[in-house]
Amino acid sequence: MRPRVTLVLAIVAVLIGGVMLVPAAYARLSGDDALPSLGGIGGGAENVPAPAPTTPPPPTLADAPVSVNFKGQFFSWALMDRKTGKITGAPNMNRTNSTESMIKAWIVSDYLRQLGDKPLTAQRKQQVVTAIRDSNDNSAEALYNAGGRKPVLDRLIKLCKLTDTKIYADKAKWAYTQMSPRDAVRMGDCIGDGTAAGKKWTPFVLGEMTKVRGGVADQKSVTVQGGRWGIIDGLPTEITAQGPVSIKNGFTMLWADGNWHVNCLAVADDWTLAVMMRYPGASNPKTPAYGAKVCASVATQLVTPQPGAALKVPQQPVGKL
Repeated sequence: MRPRVTLVLAIVAVLIGGVMLVPAAYARLSGDDALPSLGGIGGGAENVPAPAPTTPPPPTLADAPVSVNFKGQFFSWALMDRKTGKITGAPNMNRTNSTESMIKAWIVSDYLRQLGDKPLTAQRKQQVVTAIRDSNDNSAEALYNAGGRKPVLDRLIKLCKLTDTKIYADKAKWAYTQMSPRDAVRMGDCIGDGTAAGKKWTPFVLGEMTKVRGGVADQKSVTVQGGRWGIIDGLPTEITAQGPVSIKNGFTMLWADGNWHVNCLAVADDWTLAVMMRYPGASNPKTPAYGAKVCASVATQLVTPQPGAALKVPQQPVGKL
């Protein structure tokens, strides 16, 4: 019988030893060398850092597909990332359109840069202000003459490093200057970075470009022409709240070819956008309303990321001629 007693005692010893080992092993796992806890079981959950909350980047304008049901002879656009200098846009962004009043932003800037530290007279200041805010043709012409006419455009091409722009041969009329969308955004960047107007006058020019006034129906004369529409209407408050957006549109119904020539330019801290087009004006010769909607639609489609508020302007169609 002694062997059986010995066997029983051995089994009891093994069982007791196993029970004693389990708490020891558990104690080691729940100490400093414990495995990461899932849901707090076994301790240590309070030492696992919570993931940092991510803040989405503020919306901006960035290259994106643009689809416009455009009805006309010419439509193109270009966007410059002012941080990198990269220009993207429509495949035909090197093709040209007459600048019309869009170029007044350069005429004003060039005059002020030439003026330098000299005082701006009350008469010239009035011309500068009305050329931008009201798209006043007489004021722009006076400043253009003061700058020497054609040399004003020569300086534009040289200083802003334009590649597609051509000066109208007959008396170098500023409105007929041929410019592409990619050159237009270069001009916008040139105004925005201070090259055009110089350090002293650039804030003044950009400020005046935020004060453009009047709608598409406010075409009262060559001295008062409403120009606050287009790109600015396609931007959500999430973008306009980030800082001022400076604009200058160009718009003329030319009876020579029967088309509206419409251009939109906007300059912000991080980007500049230009939209240019020609379309028949016979059905609506009084206002550039159709072109205004096209410019707004392009701007809306380039908003990145797309907040719901950005979709306030219909993308397709943009309206009837």
